[in-house]
Amino acid sequence: MGAGLQPKLAGPGGSDGGEGGSRVQRQALPQRRRRAVLGPPPPPGTQQPRWQQQQQQQQQQQKSRGSNAAEPLSSPARLALTAAVAAEVAAFGSASSSQATAAAAAAAAAAAGPSATVPPRRAGVTDGAWDQQDELAVREALEDAEKLDRQYLKYGGGGEVILGRTQEELAALMAAVGQPAYRAKQLRDGVMQGARSVHDITTLSKDLRSQLAEQGVRTGRSVLHHSVSSPDGTRKFLLQLADGRVVETVGIPADGADRKRLTVCVSSQVGCPMRCTFCATGKGGFARNLLPHEIVDQVLTVQEQFGQRVSNVVFMGMGEPLLNLPSVMRAHDILNKEIGIGARHITISTVGVPNAIQRMGRLQLQSTLAVSIHAPNQALREQIVPSARAYPLSALMADCQEYFRLSGRRVTFEYTLLAGVNDSLAHAHELGALLRRHDLRSHVNVIPWNPVDESEFQRPSRRAVQGFVAALEAAGVPVSLRNTRGLEAAAACGQLRNQHQRTPLPSFALPA
Repeated sequence: MGAGLQPKLAGPGGSDGGEGGSRVQRQALPQRRRRAVLGPPPPPGTQQPRWQQQQQQQQQQQKSRGSNAAEPLSSPARLALTAAVAAEVAAFGSASSSQATAAAAAAAAAAAGPSATVPPRRAGVTDGAWDQQDELAVREALEDAEKLDRQYLKYGGGGEVILGRTQEELAALMAAVGQPAYRAKQLRDGVMQGARSVHDITTLSKDLRSQLAEQGVRTGRSVLHHSVSSPDGTRKFLLQLADGRVVETVGIPADGADRKRLTVCVSSQVGCPMRCTFCATGKGGFARNLLPHEIVDQVLTVQEQFGQRVSNVVFMGMGEPLLNLPSVMRAHDILNKEIGIGARHITISTVGVPNAIQRMGRLQLQSTLAVSIHAPNQALREQIVPSARAYPLSALMADCQEYFRLSGRRVTFEYTLLAGVNDSLAHAHELGALLRRHDLRSHVNVIPWNPVDESEFQRPSRRAVQGFVAALEAAGVPVSLRNTRGLEAAAACGQLRNQHQRTPLPSFALPA
């Protein structure tokens, strides 16, 4: 959202915009059977449920076969997903973890002096050209996503989280406390209907609610830490997670031709390691990936705050969704199948991660892929999007072609206009030629940049914006101009978060 809030947001870390993209056929995601996941150890003196004991025994057996033994995965698709994450890690280059490298990173950080970024960047990561320290930060994000997919860990609070679990997993949870399987649906329905704590699920007996609470079972809902509103109706919410981190989500209401629409711009990470120069989130570092329930919770929060059903979801808030694709895909599944948001009304944005776009093509999602391009040539793109040095524009466009071939879905390109940087008529002509040469039947969303603190960029003039759009139209490229929304609400991705948190909150209300 670094370019601000528009009816159609986009960009890694939500740096630009997209709301639904092209119209597509409705098609449900393939059902993925999820593994039941162990919660934390029970309190001293209590007996661990049998299903947890069995899974721990399985894990110990795997460890006894060797530290490199692969964890059983639920499906060939999940196996392919994990393998693809490993390929992405390799694609960003191998970096040494020796003491010498660590010392060099510390020295570079000390030489750079105090930083105004939020939250603090990884030691050694600085502005400028993409380098080995950036690769390390990206590798950490990819490896964290792989770990979460294997274990589906829960941050803070302890116990089992209800939101985001399958019916089978919830039934296993109920069986562990001697309850029939139909209680699982009561758990799920209670959370979807707004329960913030297990004590709020009144379809369960008081004794059962107390038992679940004592065992650390929680709904997985966040705490609303802060919110701001804009006169145009846009509202941004700062949500406090179970570990004290805060994450942003934005609700954007609009009147459609036939009905009122409510778009939610969701975050996929706390922070972002991609370091796009114009993005408020990119000004800070990467803390961690979000879990599936932490993504879904953002949509539920917006629905509750607006008192209106969400019609569109865009994965364009804080973070790079393709660095956290396993959690994003789980959340996508829940939003589509359980909350009832059509796949064609879900957009996933990326600035580009090696191998990930082709992987999405193989999944044959009916959602929209929005690629944040921002420049028509490699040299300029490296200046705006430093990670382009590791993932050149030529490779990005080749992957977009393969995505189109595999999925039959056109790619939406997001282009944030920065005054005097990438907004000239020459840039528009070059962009048009690039897209025509690759013949992707692509659509371009042009977004005037939304001012961000600590940035050297300026918003383009109305004349420059109109000229750029007209040049693309004259070249035969379908184009939409996205009007900026929510400027008064610190709408650019990461701005509100930056105002409120540099480190995890030292004292916070633990989500129920």
